Amino acid sequence: MLELRNKRVTVMGLGRFGGGIAVAKWLVGQGAKVLVTDKDPADKLAESVGQLAGLPIQFRLGEHREEDFRSADLIVASPAVPLNNAYLQAARTAGVPITTEMRLFVERCPAQRMLGVTGTKGKSTTTSMLGAMLSTKFKTWVGGNIGGSLLPDLPQIKPDDLVLLELSSYMLEHLRPMKWSPHVALVTMVAEDHVEWHGSVDAYIGAKKVLLAFQKPTDFAIFNATSPQCMELTQSTQAKVVLFGLDGRRPFEMKIPGIHNQVNAQGAFAAAACLGVTWEEAQSALQHNFKPLPHRLELVHEEGGVRYYNDSIATIPEAAIAALDSFPVGKVIQIVGGRQKDLSLAEMCATLAAKAKAVLCIGEKGPEIARAIRAANAAAVHECTDVAGALRAAKSIAQSGDIVLLSTGCKSYDQFINFEERGETFTRLARGK
Repeated sequence: MLELRNKRVTVMGLGRFGGGIAVAKWLVGQGAKVLVTDKDPADKLAESVGQLAGLPIQFRLGEHREEDFRSADLIVASPAVPLNNAYLQAARTAGVPITTEMRLFVERCPAQRMLGVTGTKGKSTTTSMLGAMLSTKFKTWVGGNIGGSLLPDLPQIKPDDLVLLELSSYMLEHLRPMKWSPHVALVTMVAEDHVEWHGSVDAYIGAKKVLLAFQKPTDFAIFNATSPQCMELTQSTQAKVVLFGLDGRRPFEMKIPGIHNQVNAQGAFAAAACLGVTWEEAQSALQHNFKPLPHRLELVHEEGGVRYYNDSIATIPEAAIAALDSFPVGKVIQIVGGRQKDLSLAEMCATLAAKAKAVLCIGEKGPEIARAIRAANAAAVHECTDVAGALRAAKSIAQSGDIVLLSTGCKSYDQFINFEERGETFTRLARGK
């Protein structure tokens, strides 16, 4: 583990939403000499830079320079940066070690028991549910992809505490060299995603396996029995395998709709039960401590008996189908479309045609989705271009008892910075603001 005092550390990726802020502050606190570099210009990063004001940090904004990577003692890369990035390659060639915020934390975390959650979809909600359940019995720290760095909390974390991490495929790929896996590993579901970053479906699934590959027989691996691709991962661990699903399981009373969220709750409980949490304690946690996360089947408005749900996190077709199946057939007016380069939309279109009241198509994939649904001669289809047009159409169609659902099955990058901005736009327009 590298001593950081007086070391020259290049932080690659500050981000418009401050992804590098916490690690930059922490590195300064460790006595490192920090340079933050980001390809976005200063005006786009003004808010993030402002949060580092007054700290002894150098900035290289609007560009990356190879010299900043070759002359450093350490590179801390954003997990979203692919491993084959040219600047990271330059650092490797120069013998400069590369790490991430998550790796810095895992290397230094004093907790004897750590839990990790991954999956194509459902990992944030499941992590939040599991954190609430574990907190009924243990001091529990929750971090990782769910937001909020735990690096500043390292001095307060005790050996007997639990640390729960949501881990994306990007994070796991960067963690691979550590040969580390958590005491309890939970995989929510697996479907094709992030192929552009990983290079292939097999490489994407291979990243998920990092969560399991270094477990011991005294550890636990929790798998979703309703996900065939997830079940294939059961051979990737030496840990005790625990399966979860709905069959034979006592259902939880939930604050959020959807069969998939009931599955998420069952997965969280399967993991919590490995550490002694009872069903009654888990149910109490879901009722009193769990707060539904934004952009995940979030009820954002209700007017005239019509409910508006923001499920902007649904960036793959399987997630959009799960959201549609959360409500009665023939009652959902669903907004779909956006950017999707590498995944088939055929099953989503067929399900929408069979079950939706109306389909409102937006973004790059909007026309393609509209043609597919019209070919099925079923649900009503409207080509709306953008979210604003979709909301106007929805409000003209919806009747009392209907659901207006933003669950696009596509990524947001054709019209928005990210899915959060898309969800916030939907929420604002649904409320008439």
